[in-house]
Amino acid sequence: MVRFLHVQNRQRPPPPICSDCPAVQAEASPYSLLDISLKALTADLEKFCTERQDGTLCLKESERLPQEVADRLLQTMAFHELLNDGTVGIFRGNQIRLKQACIRKAKISALSFRKAFCHHKLIELDATGMNADISIADIVSGLGSNKWIQQNLQCLVLDSLRLSLTNPYERCFNQLSGLRALSITNVRFHNEDLVEIASLPRLESLDISNTSVTDITPLLACKDRLKSLSMHYLKCLTMTTPQVLDVIRQLKYLNHLDISDDQQFTSDIPVSLLEQKDILPQLVSLDISGSKYITDEAVEAFVKQRPAMQFVGLLATDAGYSEFLSGEGNLKVSGGANEIQISEALKRYSERSYFVKEAFFRLFTQTCFMRITKPEILKLVIVGMRNHPLDLAVQLTASACSLNLTRQGLSAGMPVRLLSDVIHLLLKAVENFPEQQQLQKNCLLLLSSVRILQDVPFNRFEAAKLVMQWLCNHENQNMQRMAVNISSILALKLSSEQTAQLSAELYIVVGELLEIVEQKTNLNEVDTTFMFTLSALWNLTDESATTCRHFIDNQGLELFMRVLECFPSDSAIQHKVLGLLNNVAEVRELQSKLMWKDFIDCLSELLCSAEIEVSFFSAGIIANLLSRGEQAWTLSQTQRKSLIEQLHSTILKWPTPKCKMVALVAYRSLNPFYPLLDCFTISGVQLWAVWAMQHVCCKTPARYCSMLIEEGGLQHLYDIKENNQTDPDVLRINNEILDTVETHMMYYGRPKYLKKPQTKSNG
Repeated sequence: MVRFLHVQNRQRPPPPICSDCPAVQAEASPYSLLDISLKALTADLEKFCTERQDGTLCLKESERLPQEVADRLLQTMAFHELLNDGTVGIFRGNQIRLKQACIRKAKISALSFRKAFCHHKLIELDATGMNADISIADIVSGLGSNKWIQQNLQCLVLDSLRLSLTNPYERCFNQLSGLRALSITNVRFHNEDLVEIASLPRLESLDISNTSVTDITPLLACKDRLKSLSMHYLKCLTMTTPQVLDVIRQLKYLNHLDISDDQQFTSDIPVSLLEQKDILPQLVSLDISGSKYITDEAVEAFVKQRPAMQFVGLLATDAGYSEFLSGEGNLKVSGGANEIQISEALKRYSERSYFVKEAFFRLFTQTCFMRITKPEILKLVIVGMRNHPLDLAVQLTASACSLNLTRQGLSAGMPVRLLSDVIHLLLKAVENFPEQQQLQKNCLLLLSSVRILQDVPFNRFEAAKLVMQWLCNHENQNMQRMAVNISSILALKLSSEQTAQLSAELYIVVGELLEIVEQKTNLNEVDTTFMFTLSALWNLTDESATTCRHFIDNQGLELFMRVLECFPSDSAIQHKVLGLLNNVAEVRELQSKLMWKDFIDCLSELLCSAEIEVSFFSAGIIANLLSRGEQAWTLSQTQRKSLIEQLHSTILKWPTPKCKMVALVAYRSLNPFYPLLDCFTISGVQLWAVWAMQHVCCKTPARYCSMLIEEGGLQHLYDIKENNQTDPDVLRINNEILDTVETHMMYYGRPKYLKKPQTKSNG
């Protein structure tokens, strides 16, 4: 029941932070009402829908959404990978109108696609990475069945799909006469397909990267229209460099050209392009990242000949180190020479794993000695991590960068939302790569931040599992100390049910923690590891009968008696030890294990301690043992009677329950107190219970008064109030609790479910 709360040291001022940067403003601001509504809707779709006979979902008749909201709903469902044959049924019919549809990674059939999306007046569709059961031909033919879409669909993204499941040579794009932008990367897309696409009358932007195209000459058919061309990693290209440059030279209206190289396919086209003076006069953006033999001088000369240029991509090249190419002026540069270039690279290449790894590597060296909080950079790291969850190199470098960006006091200035995202992604990475110790270590280092452990929402159950597994499998003292520290805080955040699920890990962890206590006790060494280990054991046994049994089975009681003997004047150690033993004493089936004369004698002595915390926890153990009744007391009855008197008289010497204690006491629930409140035969037992309850109720009324009401604990207090035999000291504090609860209800309102207390007859 009783737990130790860590007091945070918040005296250190936070580091400087760029408070007007967009990332701070966006991530530190509350979620918009639309975001909150969409989250609630997608989390419980069935609640807002009915089910058709074919099993698909349909929004209830009263639910109608504006077009912009409908687009956002679809985008949100795609982001959380909720799109399947059943859920896309929402977008059938006329209740919802879509305009810009994102169905990335949807797992739907061709029929479901046609029914859900092809009747809308779409101007954009992103179908990247959909399941293998649907082809590009299915999508395009479905879109082509709508004459409005044929003429008005402007942007189509079909990356990482198959052209046709039956006929790889099937042509289908000529139906989409209104298409202006097409992306078809990572597709078995051939020259014949390029011929068809180049004939589209309005095509202005094309991405054919990583396709099977061997000849780009068909692009000349749209040379007077094409403004943007991306064609990195054309591994099947058979044209010579002069032939490629001859085609590019004729694309005189190009504003953007991407011929970057992930270093899987080495080409001399970029370096040769830079030498051309009579080429691409209207170019605004050129990406040659990853290319060989690129120099600052060549890039500068090329850019200066085209003064309208706004961007040049130089990541993973030997260029970008001159002042002209720093990226600080009007010319944006993606590269690795400085923070500005790296940020630009992460923005532009978030879906290209090789460049993400390269940018993270450069970012790590840039942030090793960072003293200013940079939320906008952490946000870019998060995007890269999220896009490449199964790329170990990305996850490792990202975890290292995250550490640099949040180490020491830097996390204090980070928006909680960003910290929550990075912890979530790190825990996912550890799950995906369970054998990677460095990844686990980085995750532990990030979790060691008090700010993150206390304030940031994340899956504490998974984090606790990771930390406990680390404790069981590693002996590095520095990491062990950190893991113990994290465990002691995480244990506070776990529910009793979650603690029970960790039973197997806890059995080993309790033994490991007791071993640390024994080592420190033998050495008479009081350090942070020792203190955090005691706190961890205390918190892990809180309302966990299983963990308490592990403690007893591992000779924890005998060891803790030694601790009390070795450190007789250290109240900080004493109240941690007694706090844990208080948890054990609450477990009815373990109370007999505490019937040890030396232990009871020790408790009797500590009960008289001048330190209120030590006396308080000693009294709690004694109260629980006495409440079992005379027959359960297996030691001297004379000693029992003496303890009954000593317990009551000692509590009366304490200050009022409103006093301040060094150990901040917290309870998962007040349930363990209720049997003590019903112990009318021993007033000292009741007195300790009401004193402890009033202590937390007056300190944190919002939490504990509500808890008392919800658990039905008020009835026990009313029973004490109505009983004519109640001790006056008990009655006084009991009434103080009722007054505190009444004040709480005046402020927060009286719950409708609160029943009138039942009056018991004393006759």
